[in-house]
Formats: sequence, C-alpha cells, structure tokens
Amino acid sequence: MEIIVLFLVLFVMLALGVPVAFALFGAALTTFMVADIPLIVAVQRMAAGISVFTLMAIPFFIFAGDLMYRAGIAERLVRVADAAFGRVRGGLGLVDVGASMMFGAVSGSAIASASAIGSTMVPLMDEKGYDRDYSVNVTVTAAIVGLLIPPSHNMIIYAAASGIGVSIGDLFLAGIVPGLMTGSMLMLTAWLVARKRNLPRGHFPGWGAFTRAALYALPGLMTGVIIMGGILSGIFTPTESSAIAVIYTIIVGSLVYRNLGWRGTWEAAQKSVRTTALVLFIIAAATAFGFALALLEVPAALAALIGVMTDNPLMTLLVINIMLLILGTFMDMAPLIVITTPIFLPVAMANGVDPVHFGIILMINLGIGLVTPPVGSVLFVGSAVGKLPIAQIVRTIWPFYLTLIAALLLISFVPALSLWLPGQF
Repeated sequence: MEIIVLFLVLFVMLALGVPVAFALFGAALTTFMVADIPLIVAVQRMAAGISVFTLMAIPFFIFAGDLMYRAGIAERLVRVADAAFGRVRGGLGLVDVGASMMFGAVSGSAIASASAIGSTMVPLMDEKGYDRDYSVNVTVTAAIVGLLIPPSHNMIIYAAASGIGVSIGDLFLAGIVPGLMTGSMLMLTAWLVARKRNLPRGHFPGWGAFTRAALYALPGLMTGVIIMGGILSGIFTPTESSAIAVIYTIIVGSLVYRNLGWRGTWEAAQKSVRTTALVLFIIAAATAFGFALALLEVPAALAALIGVMTDNPLMTLLVINIMLLILGTFMDMAPLIVITTPIFLPVAMANGVDPVHFGIILMINLGIGLVTPPVGSVLFVGSAVGKLPIAQIVRTIWPFYLTLIAALLLISFVPALSLWLPGQF
C-alpha cells in the first residue's frame, strides 16, 4: 500500500508541474504519514543527505564553471578547435565538439558547456551557412561529454549517494577515456552528417596560428590539469581542488585574459549560490525519497524482479540501462543519481560490475536523458540558444542519439574503457 502511495503521489505531483524537489519530498512525506512514521524522520534524512563533506565541492565547481564562461575561456577554446578542425567538410561541427570536450575538462557541466559553447558556435555556424538544426544538434550532444571528462560535480553526487565510499579521484580518472572516445565518435558523426548535407568547408590558418591560439588558451586549460594533478599527487582532496579551481580561474580571468572584473565575479557568485541551493535541495529531497524506498524494500524487490527476468549479468546490465534511459526522459540528472544509485548499484555489483565503472555508465546514461524530451534541460538550453523549437531539433538529432547510445553500450560492456586508467594509479 505504501509503495503505491509513494509513486502515485510522485507521479501526480510531477504531472501537475510541481518542481521535482517538492514532488520528491511530498511523496516521501505522504508515505511517512500513511506508514505512521514520525515526520521528523523526513527532515532528519534531508539534513543527513546534504551533511556530506564531499558535497562541499559542488558549489565551488559550479562557481568555477560560471567564472570560466565569463572569463572568455570558451571563446579561446573555440579558436584552438577551429585552427585544428576548421578546414574539413563541416569543420565547425568538429570544432563545436572539440571545444565542448575542452570546456568540459574545466567546467564539468553539460548545461554550462551548451550555454557557453553554443552562444559562441551557433551564431558563427549561422554566419558560415550551416543549417541551424545541425548547429544545435552538435552543441547539445557534445555538451554531454563534459559529464565524463573531469571534473564533474555529478560524479561527486554519485560518490556521496553510493554510500560505500567510491573514490572521487578514481571516478575522475575513469571518465577520461570514455569521454575522449564519446567525443571522437560525435566528431565522426558530425563529419558524416556534414558530408551528407554538403555543409561548408573551412581552411587551415597555418601552424603558426594554431600554436598562437593554443598558447593563448593554455592558461584556461591548465585548470583541469591542476585539479587532476593535485588530486592524484595527494596534494589536495577533490573538495580542496574545487576551491583552488575558483582561485585559479579568478586569477586567469582577471589578470591573464582580463575579461573578469568585480561585477562579473559577483554575478557569478550570486548565480552559483542560487544553482547550488537548488541542487542541494534536490539532493536533500531525493535522500528522503530514497530513504522511503529503502524502508519499503523497493531496491530488493527490483533486484528480485530483474533476477526473474534474467540471470545473465550482461542482460541484467542491459535491463538497468534501459530503465535508466526511460527514467532520464522524465527527471533531471541530480535527483535521479541520488534515487537510482542505492537501487541499481547493489544489483550491478551483485553481477560483478565495479562501482567506479557503474558510475561512468550512470553519467552517460542519465546524460542522454538531458537531451531527450520531455524533460531535457540541455535540450532546452540548445533550443534557447539556437532559437529553434524542440520538435524541430529532435527531428534531425537521431544520428547523434544513436552515437551516444553506441557509446553507452561500449562503456557498459567494455569495462576496461573505464577501469584501465584508474588501475594505472
């Protein structure tokens, strides 16, 4: 009875347009009332859900990502990618993917990447005669790579939600190879689509121009190197690295690129506080909802259901992926990580899946949900930047969807892609 109440209240509230965090908390609260559990338990679980030291990294990484956008780092990364790929057919599509990969390596946010790179690339591609839907398709799908290439605050959320002390450093390392592979696959798709549409070809500006662009962008790119180098060397923790990323970005933006002033820093701080409050409230509400799920033994029931469906580890992982893909079309990424990790991680581990490997599977799987209607936040950003309706974007995005699904399958069923690099350290 309580399980029916839990999910019925959640779906009704979501259908009525209630924000996800309030829907999760409302469902948990109603279930506690029906089950005659003291309501103070819900508040206690919410407080416990965000009283995690590693979550302190989230506001700093969000702040650093916004500062990087305001410092003009995205524009400089576009210049490097343009010098490298602009000369091939549909080269600006490859530039878009390349710039998104580099920006992801310093911001770790799909929404920030779609906004920063999209606001630069979409007008530029318009000017060169590219189809607008192609520009937006490339921008939104390439932004997903930023979820894999470290640093990624979503990996921090997963590490906290796992409850078994998954190493954030290992997760950061595990995302590098899958991120590079997914980006390369999207580049190939962008080139093939550009050839089919006979999109414009650019020209190579020469090695001198490429070298100058790379050197000019190097201070911004060093953010990712400093973060990963510091974590791997043991100089500082992932949480400390996020604070250092903020300090370094302010120095680069204000003293090197000189695009970042006091006003921009203050506006970035205000926006980061609002975003952090939203993310942490979602995590808190999702923790209360997750406690209700555990109390009602939903994870065990789901594991038993999957066990009835199949006892093959590969098929089990495939079923989990399908479930996550479906869920990702209806809910945002942060609450889904908190809700689904305690449910699916034990099932995956029981079938021999490493928790670090599962974290990378979760990142790209739920990332695909960010570009899938009806609740695709990155898709909405692309629609706003490109000034195109969602329906028009989705009509032609299918080659890039198929590429992301292919990357998901490779990452899921070839564990070495995720686990080789952490194993070296």
